[in-house]
Amino acid sequence: MDTKALEFFKALVEAPSPSGYEQPAAAVFRERVRAHADEVVTDVMGSVHAVLRGTADGPSVMLAGHIDEIGFMVTYVTDDGFCAFAPIGGHDPQILPGARVHVHTREGVLLGVVGRLPIHLLEEEERKQVVKMHKMFIDLGLPGEEVKRRVRIGDPVTYAVGMELFGGGMAVSRAFDDKMGAFIAAEALRMVKEAGRAKGDFFAVATVQEEIGLRGGKTSAYAVDPDVGIAIEVTHATDYLDVDKRKHGEVKCGAGPVISRGPNINPRVFDLLCEAAEAEGIPYQVEGAPGGTGTDANVIQLTKGGKAAALVSVPLRYMHTPTEVLALSDVENAAKLLAAFVLRLEPGTDFTP
Repeated sequence: MDTKALEFFKALVEAPSPSGYEQPAAAVFRERVRAHADEVVTDVMGSVHAVLRGTADGPSVMLAGHIDEIGFMVTYVTDDGFCAFAPIGGHDPQILPGARVHVHTREGVLLGVVGRLPIHLLEEEERKQVVKMHKMFIDLGLPGEEVKRRVRIGDPVTYAVGMELFGGGMAVSRAFDDKMGAFIAAEALRMVKEAGRAKGDFFAVATVQEEIGLRGGKTSAYAVDPDVGIAIEVTHATDYLDVDKRKHGEVKCGAGPVISRGPNINPRVFDLLCEAAEAEGIPYQVEGAPGGTGTDANVIQLTKGGKAAALVSVPLRYMHTPTEVLALSDVENAAKLLAAFVLRLEPGTDFTP
């Protein structure tokens, strides 16, 4: 990954964007795609649509990666200045005690820590239990009156960690799920533009509010009305300890992007994605999805009279934690695969099963 792309990836991932508060990440995405799109539009939901017009009457394609991340929201401030909070999206409460967080206020970012009673002060039975989220609080290290002045109910909260490279070609960060998908959509847009454009209109879309119900994906798919809609997501890597491959399949970091197959996936699009990967020498993996995928592909498929939908994912370890891990090569190969797929589509392509 070249320096500029890596800088964009890091800026996008680190921009605070819990569901409903995606504006900072949307701004980073817009700035990047402006150089390659004919038009960039932000809808009333906050999703960003970058449009690259086609050279002929080929099928229109929408690539969608959601820019919202899991986070928290301040729900109450005590007189002593401790903040109660509620989750935005799905969290594992076991990893929260002791975490450092950022509270994003109108005056700027405040560093805080998630507090709870230390083990020494717990009763014996309490030590065996996972602490309830409402029993935790955010300590900002400030007097109560100052916290009440600076923090408003509804202020969003994110983990106070960013993206770092480590090991052999690996990266760790919060919020790869799924700002990584929006990054891939933007990179595919750049590649298609540099290759001379596709034959049909191409939309690179950063959707919002996926973590709380696939909301931006639904409205964007309806508005764009593409012939083909592909969600770009993370999927669970199964290449580490205690993951049962009989239940979850085999998905490895560094072995290439993952193409889903099942009822949520148009079989013709699945075949064309595999053909594009094989023609370009791009490694890929296949994941079975026997029902709905729980991604924006669900709502894309069911838009209007139905769409040719697909799902391309990147293997991710430790999903929905502050230390999500992926291989940069999988991210790069996913962008190459999707650009190749878009460029290979010809006018008159029939997606009917």
